[in-house]
Amino acid sequence: MKNMKNFNKTGVKPCDILIPQNPGIYDKWAVIACDQFTSQPEYWENVSKITSGFPSTFDIIFPEVYLDCGDMKNRIDSINKKMDEYIKSGIFQNIEKSFILVDRTLPGGKHRKGLMTAFDLECYDYGKNAGSLIRATEGTVIDRLPPRVAIRENAALEVPHIMILIDDPGKTVIEPLFNKSLQLLYDFELMLGSGRLTGRRVCEEEDIIQILSALEYLRESAGSDTHPFLFAVGDGNHSLASAKVHWENIKKTLPAGQIAGHPARFALAELVNLHDDSLEFESINRICFNTDPERFLKEFEEYFSKKTVQNSKHQVFKYSYGKVRGEIEIQNCSHFLEIGTLQEFLDYKSSVSNIKIDYIHGEDAVYELSSRPDAIGFVVPAMNKNDLFKSIEFSGALPRKTFSMGEAAQKRFYFECRAII
Repeated sequence: MKNMKNFNKTGVKPCDILIPQNPGIYDKWAVIACDQFTSQPEYWENVSKITSGFPSTFDIIFPEVYLDCGDMKNRIDSINKKMDEYIKSGIFQNIEKSFILVDRTLPGGKHRKGLMTAFDLECYDYGKNAGSLIRATEGTVIDRLPPRVAIRENAALEVPHIMILIDDPGKTVIEPLFNKSLQLLYDFELMLGSGRLTGRRVCEEEDIIQILSALEYLRESAGSDTHPFLFAVGDGNHSLASAKVHWENIKKTLPAGQIAGHPARFALAELVNLHDDSLEFESINRICFNTDPERFLKEFEEYFSKKTVQNSKHQVFKYSYGKVRGEIEIQNCSHFLEIGTLQEFLDYKSSVSNIKIDYIHGEDAVYELSSRPDAIGFVVPAMNKNDLFKSIEFSGALPRKTFSMGEAAQKRFYFECRAII
C-alpha cells in the first residue's frame, strides 16, 4: 500500500484479525475483561455456567479473581492448550489486513465507537516518565506482569481487552468511518446485561489512508518531533506492558532481518477517542480487607502528620466500614489528586501488613463489601477526562487505578484475536 510509510510515524497498521466463524456462539465466546469483578466470584461462576460446553474466550484468559487460587501454572498451561485447540479445530475466520470499526452499545443505550488495530510495541514505553508515542496512563505494578507474561510466552493467540486513547476533539480518525458503507462482521448481545457489540471491516485503501493521515496530523500536533505523545493506554495497561516485556524477550533471540515484521512486535487493541460522547471517567474506589477500620483511619492520619511537605494541601476522603460512613481530613498532602495521596498510604500499608486491597467500581459495591467485619472502603472522586493527556505529558503516569473508563459492565469484552507466533 503506497501510503503505509505513514505507519512508521503513527505506530499503527491494519492486520489479520481472527473472529469465530459461527455467529451462534458469539454471545458465549465474548466475556468481559479479566480484571473486573475481582471481589465478586459469583459473577465469574455465572460466566463459567453460561459458557460451559461452548468455545469461549473464558477458556483462554485468566480472570484475576482466580490469581490467588494456587493453580496458576495449571491454569496457564490450560489456556495455552485451549488456544492451540481452537486454532486446529478451525473455529476462526481470518479478516485479512484490516481494521475493525467497533460500535459498543453500553448498558443504558449510549454507543462507544472504536477501531481495532495493531500497535507497534517499539513505540510504547510503560515507564512513569516515558517520552514515547504510546504511553501508560497509570503506574505499572511490575509484580502484576509475570502471570500475564507467562501466558503470552507460549501463547499462539492474543485476545485483548486493551483500549488506547487518542486526543481527537475534531473527531477526525474514527467517527468519519461511521458514515461509510462497510461490511458487517458481527452484531450480537453481550452476556449478563452488558449491552451489544457490532463490528465492521475497514479494508479499502482509501479508508486506511484516511485513518493513517488523520493520525499523522494528530501526531504532528501532539508535541515535539523528538517526543510526540499520540496514544494513552486507557484500559489494559498491564496487559500491554506484558506484551512489551514478551516482545523484548523475543527480540533478543531474533536475527536483525526478522525484527520488523515479527507478529509479537505488535499488539491488537481498540483505539477510542477521548472525546467520544459516551466516554466518561469513573472513579475507581478502594476496599481494604484484613484490617481494623478504626486503627486504619488513625494510621492514615498519623502517616501524613509526620511528613514535611512544601506547598502541602489538605484533602478529604469518604470512607465506609460496617454501618459507619464518614469523612476524614488528611493534612500535608503532596499529591495533586486525592487518589495519589490515598494510594501512597495503601502502598505503605501493604508493605508493613497483610492487608488485601481491591479496586471497585460503583459506590454501592463499596458499601456492600466494606460491611464485612475486617474491611474499610474509600469512595474517591473522578478526574476530568480532558486533563488526561496534559497531566501525563507534564507529570508522567498517574497513580495506578486513578480512573476507569466506565463501570464494570461497560468494560471491553474479549472477542477479536490475533496470531502472535
